[in-house]
Amino acid sequence: MFHVKLPGQDAIARQADEHLVTHRVKLPRRVVERPLRQVAKRLAMALAVLVGTAFIVYADSGGYHDDSDGRVDLLDAFYYATVTLSTTGYGDITPVSDAARFTNIFVITPLRVLFLIILVGTTLEVLTERTREEWRLNRWRSNLREHTVVIGFGTKGRSAIHTVCATGLKKEQVVVVDPSERAIESATASGYTGIVGDATRSEVLLRAETQKARQIIIATQRDDTAVLVTLTARQLNRAAKIVAAVREEENAPLLRQSGADVVITSASAAGRLLGLSVLSPSAGMVLEDLIQQGSGLDIVERPVIKDEVGRGPREIEDLVVSVVRGHRVLGFDDPSVGTLKPTDRVITIVRATPGTRVTPDTRPLPQD
Repeated sequence: MFHVKLPGQDAIARQADEHLVTHRVKLPRRVVERPLRQVAKRLAMALAVLVGTAFIVYADSGGYHDDSDGRVDLLDAFYYATVTLSTTGYGDITPVSDAARFTNIFVITPLRVLFLIILVGTTLEVLTERTREEWRLNRWRSNLREHTVVIGFGTKGRSAIHTVCATGLKKEQVVVVDPSERAIESATASGYTGIVGDATRSEVLLRAETQKARQIIIATQRDDTAVLVTLTARQLNRAAKIVAAVREEENAPLLRQSGADVVITSASAAGRLLGLSVLSPSAGMVLEDLIQQGSGLDIVERPVIKDEVGRGPREIEDLVVSVVRGHRVLGFDDPSVGTLKPTDRVITIVRATPGTRVTPDTRPLPQD
């Protein structure tokens, strides 16, 4: 019998396996010791308990009786310790004095329990780890509010996370969803909570607590996947801000219709930056610095403060690029701007200062 494998069959099988891997939440975990080192430590502890018990018996050898010759030497002490700690207990060596029996009750019995715990330590550790992980998961789910969900941990997803974290977002407030096990392992190693699964499925997004998220970043590899994820996410959360990336500009309107608030065309954006860098390398460097939060110059959206109300965009301290009035974004030189109003928001360019934190709703604040 021949086994025929069609082209792309392995890829289809891998995708099928990835679709089956859902509902798996991976919290960031500490680096643990290697398994061989853990086993060596347990063996050393068990051996130490055995040797200690043997010397306790040998120190009071006169209080024990051996059926073979009546006396207990060092070899007999190790033999007695071995059969006693392993709960075998052949009964050929027995404690006969009150002191020896007292020692068996209050010293050797606890050592026997300790020895058994060490032997079954792997099983106990697995049970303890499962309980601890379940407790951490329940606590994480109950405390998670106003967080950021990132769909896709590729180049775009990682860059987006680094940018939002540079503005003060804590890693505990970021949840990464990706169908790749390797990508989620990389995310958890970086300190983010990861979920292995297909984000087009509502049960996967529910595991990420998308219904309670404040903002959702969609950075998938395919545009059709981005559309499906956007539809699912918007159905679960009507109030969250959804920002999605697409490769082809012609798919951007479809994503907006699906519920995305902002759509970034990654290929076109990279092409424009390349063209600008060719025309003016310095301008390209400045623009790249602006979109890289936390260093050099930052572009920030913030509300108008009380002292700025009634003044023109060029009259305030910060360098204003645009004014957000209602749902419109007006240039700083737009005649319709006039003076700033209390409900306006301004997009400004500020210098990033080490130890400061910039949030979308406030001016730069000292880091806590």
